Amino acid sequence: MKLPPLKALPVFEAVARLNSFSMAAQELAVSQSAVSHQIKQLETYLGEKLFWRSGRTLALTDEGRQYLDAISTSLLQIERASEQLLGREESLLRLSVFSSFAVRWLVPRLPDLQRLHPQVELALEMSSESPVLSDRVADCFITIHRNSPAYSYELLYVERLFPVCSQDYWQRIRRELGREIGVTGRDEPAMTTAEIARFPLLSTHSIYDKAAGDWEAWYRMVDETIPTGARIQHFSHMLLALEAARFHQGIALTNDYMLSTRKGSEEFVRLPCHSLVTGDKFYFAWKASRRRERGIQILRRWLVSEAIEGGLRSGAG
Repeated sequence: MKLPPLKALPVFEAVARLNSFSMAAQELAVSQSAVSHQIKQLETYLGEKLFWRSGRTLALTDEGRQYLDAISTSLLQIERASEQLLGREESLLRLSVFSSFAVRWLVPRLPDLQRLHPQVELALEMSSESPVLSDRVADCFITIHRNSPAYSYELLYVERLFPVCSQDYWQRIRRELGREIGVTGRDEPAMTTAEIARFPLLSTHSIYDKAAGDWEAWYRMVDETIPTGARIQHFSHMLLALEAARFHQGIALTNDYMLSTRKGSEEFVRLPCHSLVTGDKFYFAWKASRRRERGIQILRRWLVSEAIEGGLRSGAG
C-alpha cells in the first residue's frame, strides 16, 4: 500500500478549510513555513498543484477541491474511529438546516436531544434551500433535494401549506363574516375562497420564487384564480409573513413545522379551508460512506422519531 505523506493531509485540510496558510499554522500550532513545506511535499507527491496563489489571494485548484472532498471524509472517519477506541463517546456534528425549520421546529426540541443523547453535540449551520452536500459544509443536512448519489436520505416531511391568522384576527374575521362566536373545531363552517380574499393575503416570495406564487397555487388547487382586487402584502420569507400574521395584519400561508410548538399552535388559528401540497419533501441527508458513525445514526433516528411524533410524517413513511 503506497500512501501519501500522512502528516501533510491534516495540514492540507486546514489550509483549504481556513483558506489561509497563516491561520492554518495558528490552528495547528506550527510555523507558517512548516505548513508551506507540508503542502509543497504533498503537491510533489501527487504531481498536481493544489492551490493557486496570487499575492494574498489563495484558492483551491480543481484538483485540490477534488482531493479535499475525498480526504475530508477519510480524516473524519479516522478521528471518529480513534475516539471510539479511546472510549470517547462524544460526537460533534455540524447539521446544515434551513433557518425557518431550525427556528420553528428543531431548536425548540434540542433540549430533548441533549437529555436523551448527551453524547451528541450539535452545531447548526444555516443553509439555503439548495445546500452544497459536502463534508466541508457540514456532517449532515436537512435538504429538499436528493441530487447527490454519494448521500443517503431519510424522509422527514412532505410540505403542505394552509391559511392561518392570529387569534384576534380570527375574531375579526368572524365578526365581518357574521359567524357565530361560540362555534369552534369541527363544527366551524368552511370558509370559501371568496371569503378568504376579503382579507389581506400575506404572501411568501421564496416558496415559488414569484410574487404571490403561494396564493396563486393555493387558489389553483380548486381551479380558481386570486380574485381581482384582493389585497396582497409581500414578504421574502415565511418567517416574516408569519410574524405579520401574528401581529394581526392578515392571513398567511404556512406549513406544519412552522406551527409545531405549543406556543405556535396557541398563537395562530388554522382557517377552515383546503390545504396545498407543494411537492417539497424534507430529507435528513448524510454521506453514505459515513453510515456507520454512531452520532449520525443517533441523530437520524431521533429526527425521524420527532417527525413522527410531531405529525410531520407517518410511522410507515
